[in-house]
Amino acid sequence: MESCTSGFLASLITDTEGSSACFKGGCITYSNEAKIKNGVSAEVIKNYGVYSVETAVEMARAVLKMYPSDIGIGITGTFGNIDPNNDDSVPGKVYIAVSIKGKILSEELCLPKNISRFESKLCVAKAVYQLINTEMAV
Repeated sequence: MESCTSGFLASLITDTEGSSACFKGGCITYSNEAKIKNGVSAEVIKNYGVYSVETAVEMARAVLKMYPSDIGIGITGTFGNIDPNNDDSVPGKVYIAVSIKGKILSEELCLPKNISRFESKLCVAKAVYQLINTEMAV
């Protein structure tokens, strides 16, 4: 379930021929309403903010309920500008969560300043890959 990356991770995965054998599906939940509609707890957003590790974890869990799989991913955060709809918006702060092997791994990223949205998405994708790769190596 992706927010600030707006489907970039899903696109990277599905750029590989035959990825339909392992990629079940995903969601782009750019708004709070979309997150809630797709299974993220409104209480978690209210209590912790939409830009939080807790919301990223809820996103990873919610997408696993939609598409039973071995791995669920949640990504939320802000890239360039402050989100006028959410007080917890900090440009360059992104929260990722990966549910894998029954464990939840999470990370708060502080992206470099003055990079493009595309470069921001690449940084997030690399961080997700590193979390998954680290856990799969165990």
